[in-house]
Amino acid sequence: MTPRSSSSRKIPKKAKPQKPPAFLPAPKEEPGEAALALTPAATAGPAGAPSPATVPDGDRRRLLAGTHHDPHAVLGAHPAPDGTGCVVRALKPHATAVAAVDEDGTRIELHADGDGFFSAALPGPTRHRLLVTYPGRDEPLLCEEPYRFLPALGDLDLHLIGEGRHEELWRALGARIMTVDGVTGTRFTVWAPNARGVRVIGGFNYWDGVGHPMRSLGATGVWELFLPGVGEGELYKYEITRPDGSLSRKADPMARRTEVPPATASVVDASHYEWQDADWLAHRADRPPHEAPFSVYEVHLASWRPGLTYRQLAEELPAYVKETGFTHVELMPVAEHPFGGSWGYQVTGFYAPTSRLGTPDDFRFLVDALHRAGIGVLMDWVPAHFPRDEWALAEFDGLPLYEHGDPRRAAHPDWGTLVFDFGRTEVRNFLVANATYWCEEFHIDGLRVDAVASMLYLDYSREYGQWSPNVYGGREDLDAVRFLQEMNATVYRRNPGIVTVAEESTAWDGVTRPTDQSGPGGFGGLGFGLKWNMGWMHDSLEYVAKEPVHRKYHHHEMTFSMVYAYSENYVLPISHDEVVHGKGSLVSKIPGDWWQRRATVRAYLGFMWAHPGKQLLFMGQEFAQGSEWSEASGPDWWLLDPDYPAQADHRGVKDLVSELNAVYRAAPALWQRDTDPGGFSWIAGDAAEDNVLAFLRYDKEGAPLLAVSHFSPVVREDYRLGVPEEFGAWQEVLNTDAERFGGSGVTAPQPVKTEPTGAHGRPASLRLTLPPLATVWLRPV
Repeated sequence: MTPRSSSSRKIPKKAKPQKPPAFLPAPKEEPGEAALALTPAATAGPAGAPSPATVPDGDRRRLLAGTHHDPHAVLGAHPAPDGTGCVVRALKPHATAVAAVDEDGTRIELHADGDGFFSAALPGPTRHRLLVTYPGRDEPLLCEEPYRFLPALGDLDLHLIGEGRHEELWRALGARIMTVDGVTGTRFTVWAPNARGVRVIGGFNYWDGVGHPMRSLGATGVWELFLPGVGEGELYKYEITRPDGSLSRKADPMARRTEVPPATASVVDASHYEWQDADWLAHRADRPPHEAPFSVYEVHLASWRPGLTYRQLAEELPAYVKETGFTHVELMPVAEHPFGGSWGYQVTGFYAPTSRLGTPDDFRFLVDALHRAGIGVLMDWVPAHFPRDEWALAEFDGLPLYEHGDPRRAAHPDWGTLVFDFGRTEVRNFLVANATYWCEEFHIDGLRVDAVASMLYLDYSREYGQWSPNVYGGREDLDAVRFLQEMNATVYRRNPGIVTVAEESTAWDGVTRPTDQSGPGGFGGLGFGLKWNMGWMHDSLEYVAKEPVHRKYHHHEMTFSMVYAYSENYVLPISHDEVVHGKGSLVSKIPGDWWQRRATVRAYLGFMWAHPGKQLLFMGQEFAQGSEWSEASGPDWWLLDPDYPAQADHRGVKDLVSELNAVYRAAPALWQRDTDPGGFSWIAGDAAEDNVLAFLRYDKEGAPLLAVSHFSPVVREDYRLGVPEEFGAWQEVLNTDAERFGGSGVTAPQPVKTEPTGAHGRPASLRLTLPPLATVWLRPV
């Protein structure tokens, strides 16, 4: 049946779908909150009585209010009730006329029903396109009808999402460009189970979501809409009707690209990058990280060389890291964050590399360049909390969703942020899939998980009465434990050769124990590969901060770490946290004149590189920067300028770091048995009066390396140290007092012969001249 007000004519069959009209300039960002209250005005159209296909009043009200859970059941084309032909309904705010165009090119005008609704009863099939006329545009716009498509998300995806087991969640949720029934567009999917309705808004509809309501896909809480013609680079958000009927505009939690802050819209993105690191990935798992050389250069990308993009960094960072000899870089958080002063630790875009430095493919280019230079890439990952920005995750669908529903567990007392609800399967899935996403989509080699201690304890930074115990009456967050175990198990299973590293500052048992092995407390291990040794960091920095004459009273601070060195697989970190907020840089923590400070830094780094465990050093400390780090200015590179009078002093420390890394890589004794107590033996652990620490490290074949650290500003001659008797002579392989490093030049270029005089419980010994404030490494000739 054809409505009396319709007319028909042929249009060319080859007319292609187009984008919405440019009768108004499309804003780069959505309008303000006031625009949310606007109701689309009634539009003109063919005169006459209402169409028999008019949208029922109840559906009309719900569609206009943004509370319809199934717009596809109303809009688009549907078989007529009498079985002949079909009824067509469209919601096109601001349009003056809409016509349906069938596959033959026949055009039939739809009746204007007011408030942007158009309808008609058609005699033909249900497949059609729409020809939409807008004011101020000469030609009508031919476009695909989005409400004719079946859901573009499969039943298996929905099942896995509901179970919280979708390990590739980023392929199911978010904005994904695809072709459906021969039509290219973008599928939008979002998890919002408490929403009364969800609409897509963006530059493609002038931030007016009335015409683009999404459908609910059952009990999973997922909403979906495929929009033909929407492609790469489009800005978008979700307009969510909360349970109380109010509206909010939210960025996509699964967005893979965002606008440059302070703008907050999500961006439709597709990767076109072709990786060139196949050889790196193929051999990444050849050797376990805890049995391999592993020295890490920690970098804040935005301030390492301020102003450089990802691609520009790819020209400089790999070369610099390779020159200094580090095996890995660790990138402070790369995921999108609104406030640069958070250094990335308050994340709003968990699936999007920060757009401040370029596109996601640009970030891939940087990772690829590091891999091709032989450098592994770790990144800081922040699953502990997220900020309260109203356009992001906080009360995403009008109620606590990603955050815990109990206010005592939802708020983080230290940072003013919100804590994830680790007990909710969908939230755990969001985070576990996120960890996998960075490893698989960006070829990241490891995740350093931030603030693990704050996740593990219900009473973390909380006073009595501000927390409630777990079901066993304890203070452990059992949900967080299960989440960390699941994350580690999943990431390791899917990505051979990667490593996860915990920043965990307490004595929690089994951080790096496998998840299937229980400890004394009954908990399975958390499953991390490595753990930051915060105790070593704190104690050793306290020691070197003392005047040399007082260090003998704090000698235990340098030896205590060996009491627990093999309780976990450790990293020794001198990180960004130790050179900010009034703590001073590494060299500024140390007493004495300028020469003594630099000498102590060199001795300390020599001790650190020889100590069991892996090493991490924050940028700027490798050349003894004197000032604290600032994210606004980055390292003081001018200290290495040849025209700077003290350039040689800083260059000497940098050259030492390069030498430490080179000798370290070539000495399996320093890394092969980092987690094996048999790979370490004290020689002099009690020489407090002399400020001397001496020990042996062994490789798997039993070959030793002798490390001697002397933290007094005097030369000690004929200093006797016991050594294994089977080696006739020992040769210096590194001396931090060498003149080329800025030292005084007290070195031993010739081998030192072993003497049959017992010392330190050993039948043989060496007589050494210990340089002032220096570390010396020796190995058998």
